[in-house]
Amino acid sequence: MPDPMRLRFPPSPTGYLHVGGARTALFNWLLARQSGGALVLRIEDTDRDRSSEAHTQAILDGMEWLGLDWDEGPTFQSDGVERHREAALRLLAEGRAYRDFTDPAALREEAAERGIGHPSVLAREKAEALGVEGAERRAAAGEPHAIRLRVPEGDTRWHDLVHGPMSFANADIDDFVILRSDGSPIYNLAVVCDDAHQHITHVVRGDDHLSNTPKQILLYEALGLPVPVFGHVPMILGPDGKRLSKRHGATAVGDYAGEGILPDAMVNFLALLGWNPGDEREVMGRDELIESFSMDRVQKKSAVFDTEKLGWFNGQYLAALPSAELEPLFVERLEARGIGPAHWAEGAGSAGSAEIHRLLDLLKVRARTVEDLARQAEPYLLDDVAFDEGAVAKHWLRDREGAAERLDAVAGALADGPWEEGALETRLRACAEALGVGAGKVIHPLRVALTGQAHSPGIFEVLVVLGRHRALRRIERALSLVRDPDFSLS
Repeated sequence: MPDPMRLRFPPSPTGYLHVGGARTALFNWLLARQSGGALVLRIEDTDRDRSSEAHTQAILDGMEWLGLDWDEGPTFQSDGVERHREAALRLLAEGRAYRDFTDPAALREEAAERGIGHPSVLAREKAEALGVEGAERRAAAGEPHAIRLRVPEGDTRWHDLVHGPMSFANADIDDFVILRSDGSPIYNLAVVCDDAHQHITHVVRGDDHLSNTPKQILLYEALGLPVPVFGHVPMILGPDGKRLSKRHGATAVGDYAGEGILPDAMVNFLALLGWNPGDEREVMGRDELIESFSMDRVQKKSAVFDTEKLGWFNGQYLAALPSAELEPLFVERLEARGIGPAHWAEGAGSAGSAEIHRLLDLLKVRARTVEDLARQAEPYLLDDVAFDEGAVAKHWLRDREGAAERLDAVAGALADGPWEEGALETRLRACAEALGVGAGKVIHPLRVALTGQAHSPGIFEVLVVLGRHRALRRIERALSLVRDPDFSLS
């Protein structure tokens, strides 16, 4: 592959930036950065009825969130319509295309009646019978017509960066329309003209474009333009083996951003959908991905979008992110849940405080998303604890007297002495020994009292984060509830 490379990402603004498009954009970005080349962002907005500025902005926002910067653009395909038309008219003037005055429905009907597989065979037959002069007269009179490319005999071949040698028999390709009767160019002509105009050297896109490639190569050759190198990457499927769609959950990049996925985690995950570095590495930073990426390790078979794996990747990045960098995202998620810093309990700490960073250090290793992190943080930030019914039933109500006795003993053990993990552990284990029970019999009801849950980070870490005053207050509340014969969550 030549160096540097000029690549493009050409999304259509008829929807949001979906994960399949984001993965394609990422592969192009990696190649551009690796080669010292350029990535061109082109918005293919010629479908005026379905395109919208909102979708264009969503695509730009998605690219920026992922950190996939572009070197040129965004340009808009609609701005090049006159250039596309000029190309079609040049092919017409050179005899490489012809005018088609037939009605498409009537053409298909006649082809079916005569047993002709390709209706364009009839279109060419009628065009030749009419002749160039006859066609010009009808066109000059304003009669509507399309322009079709005259597909030559033989084969269309290319070497695909993923699939290797590819060949299509031209006999299987219709004399396809390049300019509609309303004067608008078809997709294949517009793409070829734009790629040539922007000096694109490599076209890396999804397998769903494979059928377009021979048509585009025919257009490059007919126009005397250099043919770029093509590479078609595998489609992304859902866990059920079907093409990824909304039935599998979120498919738009913006949805994952809203769920608390980190952009670096998404980039790492997407890079490994259909590609691998040739070794056991999974967690790879951007620089490592740029250095390692190569098209010869892109797989031919479809990739599976595994949301559990994405969650695992995100957990790895969350755990590694310094708490000072994580805090703004964390606070943003808390604000969305209606519990921003203004709602935090006394003693929970303030934004930017050591207490909040200690809390993040405690929780981030157990979270999969920022949303998950915000949810786990609620018991540490608010005055009131929401109790899990199952945890209360198992660790309090199954043995009310025993739970009350142990919580009362814990309150006494924690009332005085140093408030740090080692000292707290020593006092709690001594408390359990004095009661003649295992440490778990003391720790489990205490965990429910402090967090409302049956599971949490280490109990001694939880105590340190909550602080003596809040921890003792929660134990006192728990004691009053356990001793209340009418207390029940069911």
